[in-house]
Amino acid sequence: MTDNNPLDFASVQAIITTEDIKIHAAELHGVLTGLVCAGYHFENSDYLSMLNDVFNNGEPLPNKVRTTTKLMFGQVWQTILDDSYSFNLLLPDDDDSLVERGHALGAWVQGFNLGFGLQQTKTAKFSDDVKEVLSDFAEIANLSDEIEEDETTEQAYFEIAEYVRISALLCFTELGTPPETKDTSDTLH
Repeated sequence: MTDNNPLDFASVQAIITTEDIKIHAAELHGVLTGLVCAGYHFENSDYLSMLNDVFNNGEPLPNKVRTTTKLMFGQVWQTILDDSYSFNLLLPDDDDSLVERGHALGAWVQGFNLGFGLQQTKTAKFSDDVKEVLSDFAEIANLSDEIEEDETTEQAYFEIAEYVRISALLCFTELGTPPETKDTSDTLH
């Protein structure tokens, strides 16, 4: 983990693998992003309990994984609220194989759909745009692992990853619940 990007894919995946938790780093990031984009409140902290139930048979996540998850959750909020659109998917570096990156993108989208579904338990009325995103994400999650390592596929991967990133931001814009800011101008004297 570097100072510029406290959480990179390789570091997070290494922590998860070392602690023997059966989750992909991209999927975990996708779940947290899905929760946030579907209206999860910043002030809530029960996301860890949800993750325990979903990924660790109800047992608490190991300390290193829990700490990393909390950092990741904070980073998702920080970047998704950033006006300069610094939000990015947690995926392997460009020097990893296209097969690995494609698999991670599929895992991220599956995670997003899971997190979104955990938060949106009521049948909410979504805009056509959000409905389309969720439908597209379901298709992206089922992309084949048989990926050719060529320039055309590389370009398609980047376009799909960018579409997923922008679509997550769209979902947050429509359904997200930004943290409440305290207004200090209304204090009583």
